[in-house]
Amino acid sequence: QRMAGGGSLYLVLVGFALLLCGCSIASATLGLDDLYGERPLELKMDQALLLIHSVDGENFTVYWLSDHCYQCLYQRLAIVPGAMTSRPFNVVAVPIDSQHPVTLQLNETSKNQEICRVHYSFGEFGNYSLRVKRSLLGGVKAFSCNMIVNKSPVSSFLPILLAFLIYSGLGIVWVLGYFVVRLGPVQNWIYKKMNPVETDRLINSELGSPNRADGDHGAHPSAWSSSVPQRLRSLDTFRGLSLIIMVFVNYGGGKYWFFKHESWNGLTLADLVFPWFVFIMGTSIFLSLNSMLRKGCSKWRLLLKVLLRSFLLFLIGVFVINPNYCLGPLSLSNLRVLGVLQRLSLTYLVVSVLELLFIKVMPNNFTLGGATSLLQDIVMYWPQWILVILLEIAWLCLTFLLPVPGCPLGYLGPGGIGDFGQYPNCTGGAAAYIDRLVLGEEHIYQHPSSNVMYQSTVAYDPEGLLGTINAVVLAFLGLQAGKILLFYKDQHKQIIRRFFIWGVIMGVISAILTKCSQNEGFIPVNKNLWSISYVMTLSCFAFLLLLLIYYLVDVKKYWSGAPFVYPGMNSILVYVGHEVLENYFPFTWKMKDSRSHGEHLMQNLVATSLWVLISYVLYRKQIFWKI
Repeated sequence: QRMAGGGSLYLVLVGFALLLCGCSIASATLGLDDLYGERPLELKMDQALLLIHSVDGENFTVYWLSDHCYQCLYQRLAIVPGAMTSRPFNVVAVPIDSQHPVTLQLNETSKNQEICRVHYSFGEFGNYSLRVKRSLLGGVKAFSCNMIVNKSPVSSFLPILLAFLIYSGLGIVWVLGYFVVRLGPVQNWIYKKMNPVETDRLINSELGSPNRADGDHGAHPSAWSSSVPQRLRSLDTFRGLSLIIMVFVNYGGGKYWFFKHESWNGLTLADLVFPWFVFIMGTSIFLSLNSMLRKGCSKWRLLLKVLLRSFLLFLIGVFVINPNYCLGPLSLSNLRVLGVLQRLSLTYLVVSVLELLFIKVMPNNFTLGGATSLLQDIVMYWPQWILVILLEIAWLCLTFLLPVPGCPLGYLGPGGIGDFGQYPNCTGGAAAYIDRLVLGEEHIYQHPSSNVMYQSTVAYDPEGLLGTINAVVLAFLGLQAGKILLFYKDQHKQIIRRFFIWGVIMGVISAILTKCSQNEGFIPVNKNLWSISYVMTLSCFAFLLLLLIYYLVDVKKYWSGAPFVYPGMNSILVYVGHEVLENYFPFTWKMKDSRSHGEHLMQNLVATSLWVLISYVLYRKQIFWKI
């Protein structure tokens, strides 16, 4: 035990050095120019070069449509003029998207009549030829369109594979080193080499870790002690896992489309983490408030703390999402009001007040058990459930019954070229309309994720006012998880069983709302809208993920929660820090090739790993940023 602290720190430093070396090697070996030759200079990342060959003097127009763009209009890609007599063919070169399969439709320019259609999956930086030929079949003019690969595309996913192997290797080194430093001879050798004073300091820093069940040195303000006598590291681990994924995708995620937010309906990895943050915030709210009330703190005093912390969190959020504070005074004329921390602030405020209104202080030895307790943790708080259901009814009424000028009633689409271009200025429907009325067009997010795929042109804020209602619902479900942890403490089977049942219930509701489809359900899963189906889906995932982490970390203790537990204890510092320092070295630097997924992935992984290391050092120093 005496040498565990020093050995652990030694392993972290060695592991991080290996990480930097491994990522540098990966960057060198992932130079796609070296592996695949020169790329066309006009191509951007996730594009291929398409050469369209016109033969026999035909003049036609090429339109394209991505499979990922639901009910979209075809967009003009190129006009191919007819061949001249001195040249029997003509060639037009155009870049084309390689992220998703596309459909190419060729129309005769004079008649605007379709002559052929091709569905194809292009590869990044590949070179392709589309040859269009005319023939006569029984006196009728016919066309054939053939796709030819001139040059094979690069392997865009090779950087992910190599990064996975590097991190897996580091994990193996970590585990082996963990056991090696605990061998008697190794401990004695380290003891002789290390300064005894430094050894004592390291040991002392291992003691006195924060005695909190909610682990709440994080992005939400509930930093109070919990009634659960032993710290639940699973909550910190859950929060830290969500945070580290969030940092990675915010830094760019290697510029892969599946590490970015979904254009409209559907889910990517980036769409999972913020709701999980909201969920675990609700869990910590219940444990924190109950603990403080048991210690004799009055509800009025707690309410003042909640109000102050909500205000500070909102203020920090405004500071973070308006980055021109480094360039001069903020311009109030186009100040964005809402954002991630602001939504956390409002959600925290509503859920905390809701809990303070109806909370029942649980004694130390209170537990539920037996058949009579099947729904007791719900029945005891029936007024809360009624209010939350009323909030959801309000969301449904505003979303589907509020008239929006120029848009159909209950519109949930992306606008732009979606819905066959019928409602180009209706992005977000009622949600966007409410934000424009309350906040003003200039004070909401100007570059929503629908801009690229659906070519929407109006502002839309994914952290808007209407979606905050469903964020409250999600946090309330997290609150239910906190009740389960407290009411059934030390009853691991009951906790696991209830987490599983809640996860299944949420999953079934989501399946009904979405009809198990991306776009065809009653209410599609949509992160931009924070639709109720999105909340049900993510709460299903959250209950099941928390179940797994709780079992591994707090029940069986197979896993300490490292390294995610450390950023989970300091989540507000890590979140604010990664936003503020995003454009500064060593979190970013000038790349040799900005079109390389490998270089972007290396930079984003190193930046994310740095925040894990920073949070570990802060943990060792017992430094936590609390609001």
